[in-house]
Amino acid sequence: MSSTAVTTAMKLELPPLSLYIHIPWCVQKCPYCDFNSHGQNGELPQEAYVDALLEDLRQDLHLVQGRQIHTIFIGGGTPSLFDALQIKRILDGANALIPFSDNIEITMEANPGTLEHDDFSAYRAAGVTRLSIGVQSFSKDKLNLLGRIHDQNEAQVAAQKASQAGYLSFNLDLMHGLPNQSFAEAMADIDTAAALNPPHLSWYQLTIEPNTLFHSKPPQLPDDEALWHIYEQGQQKLAALGYEQYEISAYAKPGYQCKHNLNYWQFGDYLGIGCGAHGKVTLPEENRIIRTVKIKHPKGYLSASNYTFESIDVAEEDRALEYLMNRLRLMTPIPKQEFELRTGQHRDTLTEGMEKAKQRGLLTESAEHWQLTSKGHMFVNDLLTQFC
Repeated sequence: MSSTAVTTAMKLELPPLSLYIHIPWCVQKCPYCDFNSHGQNGELPQEAYVDALLEDLRQDLHLVQGRQIHTIFIGGGTPSLFDALQIKRILDGANALIPFSDNIEITMEANPGTLEHDDFSAYRAAGVTRLSIGVQSFSKDKLNLLGRIHDQNEAQVAAQKASQAGYLSFNLDLMHGLPNQSFAEAMADIDTAAALNPPHLSWYQLTIEPNTLFHSKPPQLPDDEALWHIYEQGQQKLAALGYEQYEISAYAKPGYQCKHNLNYWQFGDYLGIGCGAHGKVTLPEENRIIRTVKIKHPKGYLSASNYTFESIDVAEEDRALEYLMNRLRLMTPIPKQEFELRTGQHRDTLTEGMEKAKQRGLLTESAEHWQLTSKGHMFVNDLLTQFC
């Protein structure tokens, strides 16, 4: 991180603490997915895996003594393959180890094709307050191309049951830029989703990632002009439907932003437990920010005595860029004080790069904030190169 300004180290401050819990199994691996997920092969070792998760968390206690957990996200894989009793064991065990804050947000990912819908109330009783349902599309053709195991009706029923089961909020995941997807099909997905009245929508473009089936056998995707038309018009449609874009691919009704994801993007702290889970923890007294990675494969994880595969200190000179890589995903202004408290770096560290970005029309600046322009939101990766 280069700068012509003289900078002074600042004291780190503890941000909110979250917990990410990874459950790695799916019914089958989707061709676009590069997450650490594994197709189900026989009966899942639910009880043994929950035991391992809680021991994993116990081994991380030295990082967070005296703190509370403000949000939890149970992701995967497909966590709804685990029954509500095991989800309750996880949450009760975690709460016994690290106290939960009042009004904690606890999100669980769910796949419409794996849920017995009568179980929604059971997951709610287990402590889950928010669901994130992986719909991706309401088109039969597109669901087949994406390797999804549910159909349009199951997706709609799942959303309706989530609404009826007393959850404080639920999210629907939608993708656009799908193989051979027309503009009309993309807009129809938004309309169908909005008719189900989810408080939150994640709407993001399909990207072809390495080590996926789509990477080895690429499908025919819409061209750049068509993708831009879908994105631009989709944003306008979502806004007209009452959804505020607060992150690059996240839209919410007022008051229903995902607190867990906000903590990620604001460079907050989070423990990660489970196969391949990542964590980030601030240790102010030691002037350290560390990142942790857990053992990736289920067999290795279940047989381990120490679940941490890697623990790395974030170098002081890398903190500013890491902060920006997260914070620039949000649509809100970047508080200069937040930058200092979360990184331990003086705001002057960014002076040179911010000046270049301002000259290119990518952001504006006030005494207390930096704010991306519309052009800046379109060219975030280009902006980040100013700080490398």
